[in-house]
Amino acid sequence: MLVIGGCVEVPGAALLASVAALRAGAGKLQIATVRSVAVALGLAVPEALVTGHDEIPDGGIDPVVTDALIGRIERCDAVLVGPGMTGDAATVTLVEALAAHACDAALILDAAALECSHAVLRRPAGHAVLTPHAGEMAKLLDTSRNAILADPEAHVCDAGRPTGSIVALKGSTTPIATPDGRVFRYGGGGVGLATSSSGDTLAGIVTGLAARGCDPLTAAIWGVFLHGEVGVLLTHTIGRVGFLARELLDEVPRVMAAHCD
Repeated sequence: MLVIGGCVEVPGAALLASVAALRAGAGKLQIATVRSVAVALGLAVPEALVTGHDEIPDGGIDPVVTDALIGRIERCDAVLVGPGMTGDAATVTLVEALAAHACDAALILDAAALECSHAVLRRPAGHAVLTPHAGEMAKLLDTSRNAILADPEAHVCDAGRPTGSIVALKGSTTPIATPDGRVFRYGGGGVGLATSSSGDTLAGIVTGLAARGCDPLTAAIWGVFLHGEVGVLLTHTIGRVGFLARELLDEVPRVMAAHCD
């Protein structure tokens, strides 16, 4: 699998997503990030092949590297794009080119990459997963955050249908919608999972499961469940709030084993 993300200001998002993917069982991991943080990220995740790419003044990956990244995507089973990326025009250009490229890899879009979700239209239905929170969903659908929170299930279907994507709307209850309108729900986890960068770990878990061979819908459902149940476990061992996103990572294999036996 491949994680494309990180910038000068937020290199840790790519790290959290990458380690989460490994904890979910991904076999081989590559990370593509900006050149200035690549060495540090490679030392922090020694299990990964890390490539550093030219960056734009705002600190994100320069879109001129698209061809090189497409070459890596073609050798992957799953690709995560977005954790820690900057939300600027250059990122949009890069993500649109990557998302529109036809390949067999499952594609997971998170964070800044969600602004380019329309680009997944060229992919087979159900082959991409979007993981927005309410604010990102509001931006995608050009509505208010309050409107999203008032009727999350209707909006999660509205987001997935035009692009043929599976959409998991992160929240106290997480609805997961398929392009044909089916909706699955997870209502556990707890308020502690609202901690900063928790969404990066969720995106990494989903991508790791897809890299293992789960179809994108199964990866999304199981990823949301595992992420939530790890939150439940930490609520008991640390507290209702106050645990960190990085503390979720080590518990993923234990929770997965407990529910798969």
